[in-house]
Amino acid sequence: MVETKREIIMKGFDPIALLGVRDENLKVLREHFKATITARGERLIIDGEFEVVEQIQHVLNELIHLIPNRKQLDPTDVKTIINMKGDNNEKMYSGSDDSIILFTHKGVIKPRTAGQEAYYRTSKKNDITFVTGPAGTGKTYQAVAVAVAALKNHEISRIILTRPAVEAGERLGFLPGDMTDKIAPYLAPLYDAMRNMVAPEKFKAFLEQHIIEIVPLAYMRGRTLDNAYLILDEAQNTTDLQMKMFLTRIGVNSKAIITGDITQIDLPNNQRSGLCTAIDILNNIEGIAICKLEVVDVVRHPLVKEIINAYKEKV
Repeated sequence: MVETKREIIMKGFDPIALLGVRDENLKVLREHFKATITARGERLIIDGEFEVVEQIQHVLNELIHLIPNRKQLDPTDVKTIINMKGDNNEKMYSGSDDSIILFTHKGVIKPRTAGQEAYYRTSKKNDITFVTGPAGTGKTYQAVAVAVAALKNHEISRIILTRPAVEAGERLGFLPGDMTDKIAPYLAPLYDAMRNMVAPEKFKAFLEQHIIEIVPLAYMRGRTLDNAYLILDEAQNTTDLQMKMFLTRIGVNSKAIITGDITQIDLPNNQRSGLCTAIDILNNIEGIAICKLEVVDVVRHPLVKEIINAYKEKV
């Protein structure tokens, strides 16, 4: 293997903006790449195999490109760029401050890939957004963040989060407890996302005041929801009638995001998914948008991408 040494001069910006506080961004690069990366003042010296040095250089170039928009990069930005380069993703992730979705008690929530950023901007422009993609692409989490941001900005007065109670290999009747206990496991991902964005005492108050409702899809029938943000999660498990019912709940000054993974449909008897039908017949209506996230947008453990790709090839 050919060894090479390369020097990058960090001029025109504060080196901390690139390297991070206490070199936390530099640590991410060192952990990911098998090369020696040394910071000396305004110089960054990379020493290693030629191909690895090239990869590090490309990642650093993209990170430097982000600095005018972000001013201060963090480890999430570094990991995002590394993943995008590894996937040969040609989409540009801007990481700009105007793509920040929400400031929470646990930090800033923002898109972490180019696909997520496109999803965010699309949801801002349209009243109804369908988003599909594999597990781990942030479909649900980002939808909840957008809705909470709209609530905090007084754009709407309540949030309704819902899911169809259908899962592979399980039926509600066989689960212990009353109906509330039975539906709790299906709604847990929505509760988890919300708790990350709203302080516990405020979240409890919102639930008690019905400012935030987390309910099974069947409980939506007959309602008209004005001044609300509606989120339908796991929409691939809706029937055509359920999807139509949900979409016709949307009232005045309301918006909706519908999320799902069309590769994981759990409907019995090979029923067609209401999500697939809706995307087919509503894609040319103004105010309705369709986003498709890809494997490159997965932001969970790096192995999740490998698992999804393996199943795509073999199943």
